[in-house]
Amino acid sequence: MTANGTSPAEGATNTKYVVEEQNMALVDAIGRPRRVLDVGCGVGLNGEAAKKRGAHVTGIEIVPASIERAKARLDEVLALDVTSDEAVKKGLAGRSFDLLLFADMLEHVTDPIAVIRRLLPYLEDGGHVIVSLPNVAAWTVRLGLLAGKFEYTQSGILDDSHLRFFTRETGRQMLERAGLEVLRMEQNPMLVRAAKDVVLSTQRAIAPGGNPDPESLRKSLPYKLYQGLVRPVEDVVAARAPELLSFQNVYVARKPPKARKLSLTVGMLTMNEEDSIEAMMGEIRKVAPDAKILCVDSSTDRTPEIAARLGARVLRQIPPRGHGPAMELLMYSAAVESDLLIYLDCDFTYPAEYIPVLRKLVEEEGVDVVNCARTRTRPAAMPLPNYLANRSFAALAHLMHGIPTCDVHSGMRAYRSSMVRAFDFDGEGDALPIDTLLFPAKCGYRVVEMPIDYQERVGQSKLRKIAGTVWTMIRLVNALPVGKRGSSRYEIR
Repeated sequence: MTANGTSPAEGATNTKYVVEEQNMALVDAIGRPRRVLDVGCGVGLNGEAAKKRGAHVTGIEIVPASIERAKARLDEVLALDVTSDEAVKKGLAGRSFDLLLFADMLEHVTDPIAVIRRLLPYLEDGGHVIVSLPNVAAWTVRLGLLAGKFEYTQSGILDDSHLRFFTRETGRQMLERAGLEVLRMEQNPMLVRAAKDVVLSTQRAIAPGGNPDPESLRKSLPYKLYQGLVRPVEDVVAARAPELLSFQNVYVARKPPKARKLSLTVGMLTMNEEDSIEAMMGEIRKVAPDAKILCVDSSTDRTPEIAARLGARVLRQIPPRGHGPAMELLMYSAAVESDLLIYLDCDFTYPAEYIPVLRKLVEEEGVDVVNCARTRTRPAAMPLPNYLANRSFAALAHLMHGIPTCDVHSGMRAYRSSMVRAFDFDGEGDALPIDTLLFPAKCGYRVVEMPIDYQERVGQSKLRKIAGTVWTMIRLVNALPVGKRGSSRYEIR
């Protein structure tokens, strides 16, 4: 079966009318993966979104007409039957992915758990799975049942090719039974969509021959205005009662990471660190001799030459674009080449001797983010105004988001790379550490906050206090719709 609700027989003999559109909640959850398997890719609209973010996307589809259209959007499309062990082994031999997409596909098979388990061996450790399932408990279906109706349709929740039906909770249970860790649940709203039949009737009436292009609605101006102006309001409303107001429930899950040795990148943002870079790299080599060292550099002195001579990979960002864009480049570059990123400043304010401690927490205890908190008490090396500002920002984060942090701007953290790739962090402006702490904490990842010594810096501070304050407030507000308030997996040590 395919994601667009067309059965193999139908696809081979005639065209079943459907509206082709991106699954917005699923697309928003894609992040920036490296290799994606889009199962039941249809015409490739969802996989295309992943490809635009830099991923290599392989689609699986069995309807010939859809395959041809998907090939124009994705890197490759495989025609194989995911209900067959033999077909999957033959078609995916030697391949691995860090994201599997199931966009409205699993309801078309008799044993969705078996399909997921059949594909999990091709998913990397800690890799993610995003599943969209029609919500059979939507208010429109409930009203129909009250009227004694449960009538199949050509598309939608009661699509006549659906073999399985799911509520929000039974979908979660199905994924857990398949061996996945469900991190969070999102939804596409069932509000304006309730008028779908009226919209489609109008579309058929004005289309030549009464047979409109399935993609014509998605390309139309009214649809684009709806997405930009109405859909955001619908999302807020539907999030208040998703069991009732969702058209599709979207699940972000992952293959639970195992305790194992992880390849490590130690990253630093460098800007005129000529006095400290050599000594800093020496300290890193002492405690993590196997680590790659990555510098995103905006220096005008000899810092990049020294770092490169000592074996670091140096990415130049000239002219300087600020802390946020530099940190974004650092995180995603490290996430491509290593399993783990440990970030610290290059001015000795954060001791490199903590690197093995952070590494152990991620490798052996399954932690996704380690936040090194400087401000449990005031460090002697930190001016009082800076300390008070940091504690105030942390208090706001706790008040607004329910995350009990005491340091939202720490310059030393550890990040599991698979977690980084699960988000599409935007580094524009300053204060990106707000997002890289709050987003994972609110979206089900395991975060540990541990105290750390904060020492006198070598060289001058590059902190932009006014810009940093403004961007901190912007990011605290922008993070409100992300995930759920609070986190049962945020651990203070």
